[in-house]
Parts: sequence; structure tokens; C-alpha cells
Amino acid sequence: MRPQVIQLAVLAAAMHAGAAWAVEPFVLKDIRVEGLQRTDPGTVFAALPFRIGDTYNDEKGAAALRALFATGLFKDVRINIDTDAVVVVIEERPIIANVNFVGLKEFDTEALTKSLKDVGIGEGKPFDKALADRAEQELKRQYLTRSLYGAEVTTTITPIERNRVNVSFQVTEGEPAKIAEIRILGSKVFSESTLLGLLEQTTSGWLTWYTKTDRYSRAKLNADLETIRSYYLNRGYLEFNVESTQVTISPDKQSISIAITVSEGQPYTVSAIKMEGEFLGRDEEFKRLIALKAGQPYQGEAVAQTTRNFQDLYGTFGYAFARVESRPEIDRATGQVVVTFVGEPQRRVYVRRVLVSGNTRTRDEVIRREFRQFESAWYDGARIKASRDRVERLGYFKDVTIDTSEVPGSPDQVDVTLTVTERPTGNIQIGAGYSSASKLSLSGSISQENVFGSGNYLGIQLNTASTGRSLGVSTVDPYFTVDGISRAVDVFYRTVKPINNLGEQYELASYGGSVKFGVPFSEEDTVFFGIGAENTRITTSKGLPNSYLLFQQAFGGSALSIPLTIGWKADNRDSVITPTAGTMKRVNLETSVVGDSRYAIANFQYQQFIPLGRKFSLMVNGEVAWGEGLMGRPYPIFKNFYGGGLGSVRVFESGTLGPVDITGSYTGGNRKFNLNTELYVPVPGAGNDKSFRLFGFFDVGNVWGTDEKLNFSETRAAAGVGISWLSPMGPLRLSYGTPIRKQRTDRIERFQFQIGTSF
Repeated sequence: MRPQVIQLAVLAAAMHAGAAWAVEPFVLKDIRVEGLQRTDPGTVFAALPFRIGDTYNDEKGAAALRALFATGLFKDVRINIDTDAVVVVIEERPIIANVNFVGLKEFDTEALTKSLKDVGIGEGKPFDKALADRAEQELKRQYLTRSLYGAEVTTTITPIERNRVNVSFQVTEGEPAKIAEIRILGSKVFSESTLLGLLEQTTSGWLTWYTKTDRYSRAKLNADLETIRSYYLNRGYLEFNVESTQVTISPDKQSISIAITVSEGQPYTVSAIKMEGEFLGRDEEFKRLIALKAGQPYQGEAVAQTTRNFQDLYGTFGYAFARVESRPEIDRATGQVVVTFVGEPQRRVYVRRVLVSGNTRTRDEVIRREFRQFESAWYDGARIKASRDRVERLGYFKDVTIDTSEVPGSPDQVDVTLTVTERPTGNIQIGAGYSSASKLSLSGSISQENVFGSGNYLGIQLNTASTGRSLGVSTVDPYFTVDGISRAVDVFYRTVKPINNLGEQYELASYGGSVKFGVPFSEEDTVFFGIGAENTRITTSKGLPNSYLLFQQAFGGSALSIPLTIGWKADNRDSVITPTAGTMKRVNLETSVVGDSRYAIANFQYQQFIPLGRKFSLMVNGEVAWGEGLMGRPYPIFKNFYGGGLGSVRVFESGTLGPVDITGSYTGGNRKFNLNTELYVPVPGAGNDKSFRLFGFFDVGNVWGTDEKLNFSETRAAAGVGISWLSPMGPLRLSYGTPIRKQRTDRIERFQFQIGTSF
């Protein structure tokens, strides 16, 4: 038989055109592979559907070609028939030696390289032109999502030695298209400016370089349309509808115009509320969860809240897939609507697995120990929500979400997946203030809230200022025991130099340590108790205030105290980073009944965040502290409270509130009162971004000495404005204000800032 060359196209044609090109079946005596450079011959032989001794025919040849091309390793494959032998001639695809990007700014190069490698374009992988073309188109599509409509991507393939290629994506990003105009047409009840104020997307403004809200996104536009729809539904416009949206881009692809046409319809009032379906024999419990009220305008948010309330209550009894539907029956003639809530509990399920994803740093056990929903237990919606809130309050993550998915083939089981997004948990804190008297003062600390992903806290405080210096090391293990008892250990050395008007410096030096344990009594309540040892000495008499000099003469230059502490804290704030709702309450008692100092201190703090609509929130913080001497001994002056500055009464220099000695020294006192209020508003042009907010503040407070009468008419007050920003370096707070009530001896510090910690 004369040797023939049979190719895939020829074989395909032969199968349809007849036997003119067909090979007569024969018994294989030999199989040879030619053209291999890198691929192992075993890969080729494993793909062949025939072996020596088998009968070869056209169908097996076509199947062999299909299998070899399917490996993706070969650019061309031919099968030659040499008498009773098959010769497989291979032309290998070139191997990708390097993938690089030129001109890339908008995306992270490392992340993009990894994503391309996942789809077959990466170092060491066979080069496929079709995959490279798809990668180029996908990269262009990603630029469109960032409003970079003029972006151009060019793929360059450069052959190099040993049948390898370099793949280069040349990117010309250009400038992003900005939203030049947004129009809302058809609105009559509410003004266009009111509706535009609800949108996340905005036209270009002075701050949009940071917020990027002037970049068009279809997903964001859809979210804005839902916001407008919700606004109308919450005011009774049940038949509101978005008729059309038109997005127009300029010829130079640099500006975008958006036109939204709406139909408002008429407002409706709720005339009656009904319940239908199966409510587990707990109809009264469900009725109490209805947020809608008859006689009031229809509110879409109240309807949605009622639906969620019903589903949550079903969930507490294990019905994870309960269906709750609201059915409005409208009467256009009277403008009234009857709302019927239909409940179907479906089936009761239990949790098969609890899955955790997204934690690249934090260990699984740190997250799992916050869970209150257990595996192989009945599904409990309240416990799942509590689990999510507890993980959120850890403060280690920017975002925490929980999803429930049905287990395929097991209708009575679900998997619960918690997804987190890590955030940096290390802080470098810097605080500063400026006044005409003490000039610039600085403070700072380094801390890690989540050391090595263990959930433990480690902090090192290094502070230096005109009022003193300190060095401290503290660590907290939130799960010292498996039951969730925490342990905190502190070791410190600090010096205090109270401010005086004589230019003289005197110093109090303290060193010691403490250990404190926290016992959780509920999801929100924790009781603390501990013991410590502290030694304080007055290092010099130079410039010493009279009260300190008298104390030194009576009890010596040093004093040892063994403080015992017990406290309680309850925290249900919605976030520890940017709270907008919830409260934090704290009580702390400290006493020393042995040693040189005998005293008792009580400290009370109450903090509440009140949401005021979608964009505004109010914070109220109150703190009262009181100390008294015990067993006939005076209250130790080195335990005095000081006021002024951030965390106290702003605008007044830190440590300068309270009694002033005849030497001009600010000595503090044994009683302290602070009341702080802050109104948070979004930065104009920043939309509803809670990480960057303006606030107005009003602070009231003072410190009183042991021989002074408690008189609230002597409190100091200040007001001003500030900025709160979760910057890349950490939380930053900057304030500028003016005193409203002050005394002649007060020191004013109008500008104050702190970075690396929150209020």
C-alpha cells in the first residue's frame, strides 16, 4: 500500500464523500510519534484510542485527532499511514515564557496575572491564540466597567528560542468618562433636586476624584433606580414605575449623560392588613411584628421590614426557606389598599456545615468560635444573625456576609457560608495638638489587634508630650478559656509632668502591671475583674504644686497601691469602626485597700448612636468618674483625673481642665464629667460613604478637686466641626472649634487631630 497522509479535514470529507479517501482497515503492528520536543510521549499514547494489535480504521483515526487536539498542547496533528504502521506527526504549541502588562494603572498587575493564569494564559502554559484574544476582550470589558470607554488593549506575541513566546498586553487607558448630566423626567410630587440627592452616582464635583461617584456603572445605576423606587413606595406611591433610562456617551468618550423617565401614579392609604397561610399556631407573635399600620400611607419599607420579621421568626424555629409574600389589593377610585401577608413555612431544616471563606489572614478558629449556630443542629435564624454580628464586631473585617444554600439531594439540610473581607488590623497611632503655650505635643502607639491571625491583641504605647512620657505593653487573649473568658495583661512605666505657669518641671513616675479577666454573661454583656500593682513616686520638689508637696510631706515621696477592679460592659453597636446605631455602656470600679494608698474609683460611661435617615447619625457620649479616699486616708493625688482634648472637651488643651494650683499647675481632680455630642453628615460629593464623614460637635465637661464643690455652672463648653476618615493609614479624626464657655486660666487648642484610633 502506498503511504498516505490523512488529515482531519480529509477524514471529515471522506466520512461524507464516500470511500475514495478511506483507508482499508488493517491490523496495527507499530505506532510512532514524531515532532515532540517537550511533551512526554506517554501523553500522546494515552490519548490514542488504539493500540498495537488493534484494527485501525478511519473512525479511530478521526477520534485520535480529536483527542489530541482536545489536550490543547498541540498546534497541528497529522496521522500518516505507513503500510501497517501509524505515524503521529505532532507540532507542539509554543510555551508562554512571560506575560506582562504595559501601561496598566487601573488594575492590580499581580491579581490580573493570576486571573489570566486561571484561564490558561500564564507562564509555562501552552500558548493558544484564541485564549489570548478572549483575554484581550475581557480586559477591554473590565475597563468599560470602570468608565474607561476610550481604553485600548493590544496583544503582542513575540516568539523566542526553544519554541517559546512572550505575551504582552499594551494598554492605553485614557481618561475615565465622567457623568456630565443626570436628569429625572416626569417627577411632579418631588423635585428633581430631591431625587438626585438620593443617588449614589453624581455629576463631577470637587471630591469625586476620591469617591469616583461620577464614574458610570450600570450596576450602580440599577441600584439608584431601586433607591428612587423605594423612596416613592415609602410615601404611598404603590404604582410608581421607571418608564425608561437612556445613557448617552459623547463622541470623544469622555462624558456621559443619563436621563431617567418616571411615572409616579397616585398615593395610596392602607385601609386594612390581613394574614393568610400557616403561622405555626403563633398568629399573635407574628401580628406583633407587623410594621405597617392601617390608616397611614402605604410604606414599601414597612412592608419589606414585616416580611423580614416574619422570615426571621420562621427561622428561629428552623424554617430556613419560609416564604412570605405581601399582596396589595388596590382600589384606585378611593386611593386605598388592603395588604395581605401570606406565610408558608415550607420545611424545617438543620445545618449540615458552617463554611468560612475569604479569611486570608485570620485563622478559621478565630471566626468559628464567634458562631452561635452549630453544625448538625436545627437552623436558627436568630443565632445565625448573632453569629454574623459577633464576627462583625471583631473589627478584623471590612465586610461580613452570611449566605444559606440548600444541600443538593437533601431537602432537609442547608450549608451556612460566612464570607469575610480582611482589613489591616495594625495601627500606628499619632496624635498632635498645638497651643500658644505648650506649642506642639505628640503622642503615638503601635498595636496589632489580630496578631498572626490569632485574634489576640498586642499593643506598645510610646507617648511623648510636654505633659509626660509613657511606655506600655499590653496584650489581650479574648479566648483565654474555651468558654470565652478573656485575659488582659498590662505592664507600664509612665511619667506625668502636669502643666504649670512657672516654667518649672516636676514629675510623677509610675510603674506597675495588672491582669484582668472578662467573663461573658450574654451576647452583649461582659463582666471584668482583675488585680494589679502600681508604684508612684514624686521625683523632684522643683516646681511642685502645693497640694503635691503636702502629700509628699505626709506620706513620703512614693506610694504603693494594689488595685482591685471589677467592671461591666454591654455593647450592641452595629459596627466598632463606623457605628451608626446601637449603644455601648460601661461601668468600672477600682479600689485599693492594702498598700500605701487606700481609695475607691467609680467610672460610668454611656454612648449611643442614633440613625437620622439614610445619611445622618447622631452620637451622644456621657462619662462620669468619682474617686474617694478610704480608711481615713486622703484620695491619692496621682490618681487624679484630667480633662481637655480629644476624648474629653475638645478645643481645651489636654490635661488643663480642673483646679489650678497657686503655682499655676494643672493638678486634675477626683471628679470628672464629660458630655460629647457629634452629628455626622456625609461629605458633599461623597454620596453615602460612611468611611469619610463630616461632623459637628458640642462638648461639655470639667474636673473638680477634693476640696471643691461640685458645681455644673463651672463646666467648660466648646463647639466646632471636624472630619472623620478611614484613611489608608488608619482612622483619622481632625477637629477645629471654639470655646463657648471658658475661664481665664484655660489653655485653648483650637486645632486637634488624631490618626490611628477612633473616638
